[in-house]
Amino acid sequence: MPHYDVIVLGAGAAGLMAAIEAGRRGRSVLVVDHNAAPGEKIRISGGGRCNFTNTNATTKAGRDRFLSANPRFALSALARYTPADVIALVDRYGIAWHEKTLGQLFCDGSSLQIVNLLVAELKQAGATLWLNSIVGEIEKVPAGFSVMVGPKPVTATSLVVATGGKSIPKMGATGLAYQLAHKFGLAVTETRPALVPLTFEPRLLERLGALSGIAVDARVSVGRRGFEEAMLFTHRGLSGPAILQISSYWREGDPIVIDLFPAGNLLDILRAARAETPKLQLQTVLSHHLAKRLAQLLGEEIGISTMLGDMSDKSFLGIEDALRRWTIKPTGTEGYRTAEVTLGGVDTEGLDSTTLAARTDPNLFFVGECVDVTGWLGGYNFQWAWASGWAAGQVA
Repeated sequence: MPHYDVIVLGAGAAGLMAAIEAGRRGRSVLVVDHNAAPGEKIRISGGGRCNFTNTNATTKAGRDRFLSANPRFALSALARYTPADVIALVDRYGIAWHEKTLGQLFCDGSSLQIVNLLVAELKQAGATLWLNSIVGEIEKVPAGFSVMVGPKPVTATSLVVATGGKSIPKMGATGLAYQLAHKFGLAVTETRPALVPLTFEPRLLERLGALSGIAVDARVSVGRRGFEEAMLFTHRGLSGPAILQISSYWREGDPIVIDLFPAGNLLDILRAARAETPKLQLQTVLSHHLAKRLAQLLGEEIGISTMLGDMSDKSFLGIEDALRRWTIKPTGTEGYRTAEVTLGGVDTEGLDSTTLAARTDPNLFFVGECVDVTGWLGGYNFQWAWASGWAAGQVA
């Protein structure tokens, strides 16, 4: 029966990083993945260019940008393996990159460059990678852990679970990590799709369906949390960065508030238009700043057909309130099918924040997306994957 010091389940960002670091310490490491190629979520991320980190994913700038029942849990790993460390690794391989916006770093070329980097590092660390390998029963044994890989058992002293969450099931995502957590005495918090488009009920969809394909810069809020980025109308509801961000905070039954003029200049626009073109109607003025179909719908909803020259400042204040606090109640999300990550996961109460080891067993580790740590859109979840995998790899 083959025996390794460490078996890593999952050849994604967190699993490969954990394996690389453990291998560098001289540990014999086996990485097992059911896919035909490693790093499949890396490959498709960022539109194929991999948003591999965010310069704000630090313990200072990003301490409020990771959602968890214990938001401070992620800080230890994030402090020890930082965006600067990721950038240094990417630079060492000569991979060109650029900052797109808000600290988001992308490859200039293909995301496969990041996958190839990790595979090269894995090889240098002396680790073994088994692909197209289905994991079966996992048991605690005197040697550590016994893992059925296909028809044969493999044992290891330490086991690192890096199988991700439930997002994007077409790539084989399962709840294996949560099953293993329960099996070995760890709790799992509620899980739900995150960084995911929101959907409308049929009547609202009928009303707004004609807007499908229109993008607009907006501030989208739920309660006190808001994000100012692009928003996209779809044939199912709403998407775009602002919506994906707010989806992590949205709950069924919550309305979302959309500010279509986040620069706060709508009142000035209306007053200027009244002075310069008093015979124009509201829809025409709005169409100078928003897509024509959207301007038409909003004008109809507000229900004012008077020319601007006949409107008072009080009317303008009502229009401003309607367009800067446009309230819509989604009925759901597109689910794990399109969710970029899973919110919730293995309860951090059962894990050591320094090592990611289970408190029930110091040789069992959970890293990456399967843990109850979820970052904002824009490279935060990759940084958590690198940092948590790195932390586990120091001790596994």
